[in-house]
Amino acid sequence: MIDEISEPSYQEKVVISQEDHHVNESFRAPVVATPPAQLTRAARTAEDDEVEIDLVELAYTLWQHIWFIILSFVFGAVIAFVYTRFYVTPLYTATAKMYILSSSSNSVVNLSDLQISSSLRSDYQELLTSRPVLEKVINSLNLEYDYGQLAKTITISNPKDTRILNVTVVTPSPQLSADIANQLVWQGQQDLPAIMKSEEPSIFEDAIVPTKKSSPSFIKNTAIGGLITTLLYCAFLVFRQVTNDTIITPDDMYNAFGIQPLATIPEGKLDEFHKNSRKIQKQDRKAKKRNKR
Repeated sequence: MIDEISEPSYQEKVVISQEDHHVNESFRAPVVATPPAQLTRAARTAEDDEVEIDLVELAYTLWQHIWFIILSFVFGAVIAFVYTRFYVTPLYTATAKMYILSSSSNSVVNLSDLQISSSLRSDYQELLTSRPVLEKVINSLNLEYDYGQLAKTITISNPKDTRILNVTVVTPSPQLSADIANQLVWQGQQDLPAIMKSEEPSIFEDAIVPTKKSSPSFIKNTAIGGLITTLLYCAFLVFRQVTNDTIITPDDMYNAFGIQPLATIPEGKLDEFHKNSRKIQKQDRKAKKRNKR
């Protein structure tokens, strides 16, 4: 006969479960509690690369230096004004205008004429500043400029949706600016039609001698100089505030080391402290002598 295996009793089950529990505990990995200080240091180490900027504190710092900021603006404005007044050469601008139109007949202008005029504008803009034309202008006016120098003083522009060319010249002399502009449009009127095989453009506005300089602007340069120095000074204040790691308040101590201070000692002069303590000691001695009497 096969012996029947009897189920363990309740007491045996309890003993077995307790033994299993002890075995599991013997193989369980130990749990080490991390001190709070180490946790805060680890968190701080992860955040060391991040720089926190307190906008309120920055605004307060700028407000504390408001008078220095104003003085920096005044200083920069004065420097820019003096530099513009004595070291920047004033320039004068003169403009002459040409009208370009290629007409197939003497009657109404048609669409093809407008299309041809549109292409002629670009051609005139290039040819008016070409070397042969500018050299003739230099020889006619006996200028001390060479081709490259004269080309830098000339600007050819075309207002949108028009057949007008604006020939603008900028030089330090008002009379010279007007003379170059007028001579250039006249030279272009004489030479370019033969080169381009087109009709002669018309000059409908001569350049006049300017009475006011076009640059520099004292107001603009003065304001820019003041703003530049002000921004530089404010940038210096912000940089000093952000990079300053000096511990001043209890919050700075907590953020740096994770330690909340229990008390703070106010700053003071030790000499005055010693003097006051000596006075108190003298007063105490006098009071003791009086009490003995």
